[in-house]
Amino acid sequence: MLRDALIALLKPVVEGLGVDLWELEYSPGRGNPLLRLYIDTANGVTLDDCERVSRAVSEVLDLTDPVPGHYTLEVSSPGLDRPLRTAAHFARYVGEQVSVELAKPVADRRRFKGTLVATGAESIEVDVDGRRHQLPIAEIRKAQLAPDV
Repeated sequence: MLRDALIALLKPVVEGLGVDLWELEYSPGRGNPLLRLYIDTANGVTLDDCERVSRAVSEVLDLTDPVPGHYTLEVSSPGLDRPLRTAAHFARYVGEQVSVELAKPVADRRRFKGTLVATGAESIEVDVDGRRHQLPIAEIRKAQLAPDV
């Protein structure tokens, strides 16, 4: 997969700048494909962080040319409603409100919004209105923080 190859190529570059590569999205789409990197630091993300990462990533992409044709590169913060994809992402936000959509139903439902109460290597546990649901990470289609703002 191109996404996995891009993560393997770019993660060391981004982390070498003292920044975490939170997520990478590639949307080939019609017309102008988009390569979007979400970055994070313990102190949040500044415009300078985005510019530094964008320049470094652009250099690597120009040298290795892993993405076919023309595309737009975006580098930004994952935001307050950041996507959650990996066990490490979930572990960082135990106790927070999350919104989760599954590929296959669990307990006759696919969508869960509640408090993330536990996480492991294979699953997460979400409390929805006092009822706990164990959700397999491999079956999560989409998950994100759902802060009360």
